[in-house]
Amino acid sequence: MITFRFPDQKRSFFLLTFLGLTFGWSASFAQPSTALLDKVRQLAYADSVRLVTMFKDLHTHPELGFMEVRTAGIITKELTSLGYKVYSGIGKTGVVGILKNGEGPTVMFRGDMDALPVKETTGLAYASTATVKLPDGNEVPTMHACGHDAHVTWLLGIAKLMKTLQQDWKGTLVLVAQPAEEPIMGARAMREDSVFIKHVPLPDYLLAMHTGPFPTGMVMNLPGTRMAGTDQLDVTFRGVGGHGSSPQTAKDPIIMASEAILQYQTIISRSNDPQTPAVLTVGSVQAGQDNNVIPASALVKVNFRWLKPETRKLLYDGVSRIDSGIAISNGLPMGLFPIMKKKGYSFPVVNDSALVSKINATLQRVVKKGSLITSGFPTAMGSEDFHHLVLDNKKSVYDFIFVGTAPLDMVLAARKEGKATPFSNHNGNYMVDLAGIPWGVQIGSDTLLGLLKPQTKELTKSE
Repeated sequence: MITFRFPDQKRSFFLLTFLGLTFGWSASFAQPSTALLDKVRQLAYADSVRLVTMFKDLHTHPELGFMEVRTAGIITKELTSLGYKVYSGIGKTGVVGILKNGEGPTVMFRGDMDALPVKETTGLAYASTATVKLPDGNEVPTMHACGHDAHVTWLLGIAKLMKTLQQDWKGTLVLVAQPAEEPIMGARAMREDSVFIKHVPLPDYLLAMHTGPFPTGMVMNLPGTRMAGTDQLDVTFRGVGGHGSSPQTAKDPIIMASEAILQYQTIISRSNDPQTPAVLTVGSVQAGQDNNVIPASALVKVNFRWLKPETRKLLYDGVSRIDSGIAISNGLPMGLFPIMKKKGYSFPVVNDSALVSKINATLQRVVKKGSLITSGFPTAMGSEDFHHLVLDNKKSVYDFIFVGTAPLDMVLAARKEGKATPFSNHNGNYMVDLAGIPWGVQIGSDTLLGLLKPQTKELTKSE
């Protein structure tokens, strides 16, 4: 669930891309040898045909959160065939593969599986035409509009590569295929599952990567707060239904919902400090079935984004206050006051500085100069829930890495048109450069090898 906004769009994108504001991180820990990193690249790209075929299949067959049955089946089959200890059905559709390989760190790598209720407009030969029926009976188009198909492909490519290189590292690798990242519910659903609690070892490090609409070959890995916290909530306005010709005999919930949608924005513009980031979005309004019938209820789906706990409280308090005020102004009894249902939530993503430094020491050896961004990029107001896999642990050390997956020619063409990016997350035009598939497998594997314990023969000191 990512949205990219580039600072000072006319200049900063190219400064970051072409001037290469990359710090030369140093570290005193042992790293994979150059020969091993070269082998990773060779293996990743030698597997390109299989990986791209897998990616196209996943893209053509998207599944919404907690519905990822086909995707989970593919992952389970692949990991089992590679010799991983596999647990499936965790948090409903989640899958975990564990490869124990001697004494060493336990490193967890997460890939999310779910798609979005968005109609694809890319025009790709393998574009999704899938639809899915929701629990309420509505049928909606579905596509991978946030790159989770690439994330699954990366995870499976990494699984094969790390198994192939099993003689070159020691430790325990835990691969997590997570459901329902988009509704911000899947990570906690897995973490709270008894199978996860009993069988999945607590990691020393948790990693995840995400596609981004910036050039393939570019990687962003920065310390500190990288993404906002979020809350998903449904507000049901209740009234009294009636004939459209006699509104005086009804209590119209559509009017109430409309008033609320406008008033909610005053929380941002009049209650929140203008220098404190906050977003309140209404993503869906559902009410009524016919032209001349005033319904008895209206549903408003709301999303918050915030960086500070006090901002989160301000948003919740503001919505509750507005909802109650609207009910009172419409003469409703307490029994018909709006109902707020809290759903998925996630805390801000705060990358561990020491872990980022370790990982960047490896990445700077494989990412082209000027293409590893380690500073100068603002916190995104998009959100993630992967870190909830470990937030309740005594040790909670994690890193979330952005990997560029947009063709450079499309990026340059977009810039000429005054656009920040050639396509957008959660939009029907979102796509992943096929060249980014083996690249992501290489980057992910390099990162893992930089954290797991190398075999003695592969030790090399960081410069």
